[in-house]
Amino acid sequence: MSEQMRLMRSKELPKELRDRIVARHRSGQGYKRISAALKVPKSTVASIILKWKKFGTTRTLPRPGRLAKLSNRGRRALVREVKKNPKITVAELQRCSKEMGESSTKSPITAALHQSGLYGRVARRKPLLSARHMKACIEFAKKHMKDSQTMRNKILWSDETKIELFGVNSKRYVWRKPGTAHHLPNTIPTVKHGGGSIMLWGCFSAAGTGRLVAIEGKMNAAKYRDILEENLFQSAQDLRLGRRFTFQQDNDPKHTAKITKEWLRNNSVTVLDWPSQSPDLNPIEHLWRDLKMAVHQRSPSNLTELERIPKSRCEKLVASFPRRLMAVLAPKGASTQY
Repeated sequence: MSEQMRLMRSKELPKELRDRIVARHRSGQGYKRISAALKVPKSTVASIILKWKKFGTTRTLPRPGRLAKLSNRGRRALVREVKKNPKITVAELQRCSKEMGESSTKSPITAALHQSGLYGRVARRKPLLSARHMKACIEFAKKHMKDSQTMRNKILWSDETKIELFGVNSKRYVWRKPGTAHHLPNTIPTVKHGGGSIMLWGCFSAAGTGRLVAIEGKMNAAKYRDILEENLFQSAQDLRLGRRFTFQQDNDPKHTAKITKEWLRNNSVTVLDWPSQSPDLNPIEHLWRDLKMAVHQRSPSNLTELERIPKSRCEKLVASFPRRLMAVLAPKGASTQY
């Protein structure tokens, strides 16, 4: 192929040359002869003649081009809408853009928001906080910000959680051949009547994890008191906290019930005054996450197979408490990244 033909393939032909191709075609010359005479690829000759037959012209026709961009004014308006309502949908933004006389297609809108550092993400689930809850969190953070690390190391953190032993509520993907969906390695075991999950009560300190108790049946204040009776002081002893430790629990009704308060008072247990709706402050939430990840990796069938969290991890979680307090103060008591 000649250099001229290579150039013709890479860029559009001049209109004068296109007109000559059509003129020769009208005079009865074939594609091959025109190609050889004008040194234009035969495919290009055919394309130009086809276009002339269809549209009656050899001029360059207008092309769709790129999607229209939003103006700076339109972009700023959409950013204001998103900041006012982060949960606004793309369809609603399209309507807003259309009302302003701007492009209302999805791509320019999302591109404009990305340019402003805004991206669509799944909303995190956080406790519903009232003004009273946020005020209590701020007061709690200010009160304990200056506590010494020694004092924090004497706290026994506690909570309950539900763990799916067989991954009932989670999706798992497997590599398999067609027709092998029911082969044992390609399935996830399940148990009837909710047997695939277990409710646990646990506690830990900077020294490590305490007792981990499986809760049988429905949890109530009496059962919670019995759990404390059988496990609280033994956990403190195992972790060498001594008698002068501080017990942390949230404000679940079972924890604040009369019989629970009486037991704690009769046994001279110092309880950390905990603000409501504040799981962000409790480092045990991260311990539960570690435990659930270990469970899902191993799929244990009973409590004795559960992984034990290393002491170093417990130390780091307790050491994070000051940062959690600062994180609460920054948004004035609102939810944090923890």
